[in-house]
Amino acid sequence: MPTISSSTCDTPSVFDRRTSRTPLGVDIVRDEESPARLPGEGTPDAAHRLLAREGGEYLFVGLRGVGAVGRPALRAPRPAEFTEPVRSVDPGQSAESAGLWLAPGDVCFYDVRRAPALAFREPFRATVFLVPAALLDLAEPDVRRIVRTPVARTSRLGALLSPLLSDLARAAAEARPPVGEMLAWNAVNLLSTLAAEQLGTGAPETPGAQPPVLARILEYVELHLTEPDLCPEGIARAHHISVRYLHKLFKDEGATVSRWILRRRLEECRRDLRRHGRGSRTIAAVAGRWGFLSATHFSRVFRAAYGMSPREWRDTAGRATRPVPG
Repeated sequence: MPTISSSTCDTPSVFDRRTSRTPLGVDIVRDEESPARLPGEGTPDAAHRLLAREGGEYLFVGLRGVGAVGRPALRAPRPAEFTEPVRSVDPGQSAESAGLWLAPGDVCFYDVRRAPALAFREPFRATVFLVPAALLDLAEPDVRRIVRTPVARTSRLGALLSPLLSDLARAAAEARPPVGEMLAWNAVNLLSTLAAEQLGTGAPETPGAQPPVLARILEYVELHLTEPDLCPEGIARAHHISVRYLHKLFKDEGATVSRWILRRRLEECRRDLRRHGRGSRTIAAVAGRWGFLSATHFSRVFRAAYGMSPREWRDTAGRATRPVPG
């Protein structure tokens, strides 16, 4: 659920304007008044400077958790940093000695551990996406490369995605949940596309490799298997993807969402029936524990899957595991 913060004490509010936070670990920060520096963990890296001659909106992507596990906390700025003047730079300097020159609408990635220094000559607006590097599938070597190659607004993808990212940032800050979270996730997907394009890693995945998002979905199903209302719509919503895409992920693996849930529930019920036998739990109680609302429906799908009723399985399994009298 996105929240809006305007407190100067909140990380990452070097900007202290509008910060939209989501459970994804993604923060979207918008500042209309020429911020002195970008959100980061320490002082700006003087060896990595971003320069611009024109005013307008610039887009930045701060990568969190590079080379580490977990999400680092961004240092709260000192009050003096809010009034630090933006430095001017002689445009006659070479790009190599001065840093990276940007134009309005460009998208620039940076590592929050070494946030670049800003040297913009004119007033400008900044939109910053603070994103865990893992969400973009970026390893530390990838980050070192991508921070040196901004996505130009005039490039093929830049022309398409730069205005879209700007609109998403604005809409995510103003929308009510869960729409704001979905918009933030859409922004992450766009940024992932930009990163892959810049790194030249947009090739198809290795055949047979399971998409990371599917692994997370299967884990989610396991954790919520006992909930009767577990369904494709809820799973898709929890992972900020469309139901159509969710079905495609399972289709690529030769399964369907509903059948996978049913299969796993039946497996757990069968295990419980064998474990408890004619003990304290009734067949209806076992079925209810694993998300079946109707004992009749449970008996029908159990027989279809295993060729016998739950009672027959329980009795047969019980006899098979009963010790032989000595």
